[in-house]
Amino acid sequence: LGRLGALDWRGRELWVRPVLSGAAGITAVPGTVAVMIALIGTTSFDGFSQGPTWNSLAPDLQQLLVDIGISQETALQIAFTIGMAVVLAAVAGLYRIGTVGMRSIDGRHSAGELGARFAHSLLPIALAYVVAHYFSYLAVQGQAISYLASDPLGDGANIFGTATASIDYGLITANTVWYVQVGALIVGHVSGLVLAHDRALTIYASARDAARSQYWMLTVMVAFTCLGLWLLSAGAV
Repeated sequence: LGRLGALDWRGRELWVRPVLSGAAGITAVPGTVAVMIALIGTTSFDGFSQGPTWNSLAPDLQQLLVDIGISQETALQIAFTIGMAVVLAAVAGLYRIGTVGMRSIDGRHSAGELGARFAHSLLPIALAYVVAHYFSYLAVQGQAISYLASDPLGDGANIFGTATASIDYGLITANTVWYVQVGALIVGHVSGLVLAHDRALTIYASARDAARSQYWMLTVMVAFTCLGLWLLSAGAV
């Protein structure tokens, strides 16, 4: 995720670079695509599992497992594992559709190769999902650092004079959280499209083919955006 930032260490020197430009330098190795999928999928499921849809499905799935002789606790763990696997498969499937579609443009590159070469375009989306999901938690619970820093061992110390501080739950409003979440999703997906388009220009023989290939990536990005907005509307993020 640090590749998306504007700062870059080169030897012993700190350089400033255009935001997003570092992501293009990521070299895909076996497992890179899986990590990107996992970043998006696990965060999506974490939010989905807190929403009404999963809360209505999970008990039935758990009971189904209990009926075949599995204990309640183990059944719950298996149910959540199945749910996460389904979400990961859905995210991977969407990305696969995009790479297979891009392959149809000229046929010179396999879907697997394209998947690896465009993997970096998923990075801004993964960051957007993390921001959307954890922003409110960080804004509220992050305030605890003020009193925890003064009394880290819980033994009554007051090192910085802030041990009596408390969390202000009214620091940010629900509207502020919503705007940050939606803004993060929009910026993340647009950034992903920018990275994908730049990579397409280096892969395809003509600008026309590069543009045509991005119809498929646009479809994938729109699908991810819809997923994120649906999670927000369901109160699951």
